[in-house]
Amino acid sequence: MRDKTLSAAGAALVAAMTLLGAGCGSDAPSLTTYPSSSNIQNVILIVQENKSFDSYFGRYCTAATGSNPTCTTGASCCEAAPAMDPNGTLPTVLDDKLSQMFDPDHSQACMLSHINGGLMNGYTAGGGCGVDVRNFALATTVVDPYWQLAARSSLADRYFQPAAGASAENDMFFAAARFQFVDNTFGPDFVGHTCSFISATAHYATPSITSLLDGAGLPWRVYAEGIDAMRGAVASGNPCPAEPPIDCPLGLPIYPCVFDSSDIPFAYYANANDDPEHFLELKHIETDLHRGTLPAFSYVKFLGFRSEHAGLQSRVTDGVAAVTDLLETIARSRYASRTLVILTWDESGGYFDHVAPPATNVVDGEAYGARTPMMVVGHFARPNVVSHVTMEHSSIVRFLEWNFLGGATGQLGARDANVNNIGSLIDPTAAGVAVPE
Repeated sequence: MRDKTLSAAGAALVAAMTLLGAGCGSDAPSLTTYPSSSNIQNVILIVQENKSFDSYFGRYCTAATGSNPTCTTGASCCEAAPAMDPNGTLPTVLDDKLSQMFDPDHSQACMLSHINGGLMNGYTAGGGCGVDVRNFALATTVVDPYWQLAARSSLADRYFQPAAGASAENDMFFAAARFQFVDNTFGPDFVGHTCSFISATAHYATPSITSLLDGAGLPWRVYAEGIDAMRGAVASGNPCPAEPPIDCPLGLPIYPCVFDSSDIPFAYYANANDDPEHFLELKHIETDLHRGTLPAFSYVKFLGFRSEHAGLQSRVTDGVAAVTDLLETIARSRYASRTLVILTWDESGGYFDHVAPPATNVVDGEAYGARTPMMVVGHFARPNVVSHVTMEHSSIVRFLEWNFLGGATGQLGARDANVNNIGSLIDPTAAGVAVPE
């Protein structure tokens, strides 16, 4: 039997997405109009953590494993995860209990070993690092709201993490479509870095998508949960907040209960000092939606225990509930009919996926990691569509350039010049134009 609370969450999300799909809310005169190549005036990017496509959608999709379907309507047009992995291992159930107790090794070295040149057979057996039968884990009930969301949204089944490795390494592609470092080698020189498990810092003078938006006079904001508490701690001379949120299962004032600046890729760049104009507490997105002050581009980051990152007592359902609540808030705002909402995960987290990544990227020579889920949600989504176009985080940067910066892509001179755009997920009628694929 499905969990009643999650079923209720799924129903609420369906209702909210129905409103989004219908364009609930009016384009009130008080809402700022930004120069754009389409009807999309605002983009909200929500980034969760550490899940492979198979781990979340391997039991949602129903096409035969390896069948490579060409149809694009519904769950029958994406491949199910295999009944056994290449080593004959049966899947573990990915639920809150497993999430709380087990975090797969997702370092670059182990991911490359897992992928094993595209054989995808190093997750549960072999001589590589991070081998564990629990790496082959498939969710069902805990992600029911995401399955219901996918049926009303656009789901990408060929969206790959841009480089094999951990979160910060992959987050950097959201900012500049560029490889900067391996795994979590560096954090930004930003508020709270002394509370992070990452001690070394880096700061980049090279351009990012936010510096391009600044140059065009277009506003952007990061809405990061816990940043106000971290600022308060630093102002008081403390490295970390004195108390964690009361609902954080770990119960300690460290990650995943506190803000971690390494989760914010824009914080590494020269145009992004810790200022309240660009880096706000998460609750302010609701204020901006209500007041009509939402910027052209928004990046949303929950605290670690709500990001779906495994381990340290973190539960999948806490992240699903947080995303559900935010999507409902957006759906009921005046911005619903003008906002593109993108939901994705930064990297696959060391969980098994059966689809081999693309060849090494020609721009930087870095090997791709496994697939992660990615959805376009709401008014601009092609409902119940599955896109088979190969994409990655840099594809979102390419779209932002195309939509807000005069249609010229590749302005950062990195992967934004050679990846596919996200047009296969966007309804051309709602957008008023066919967004390039």
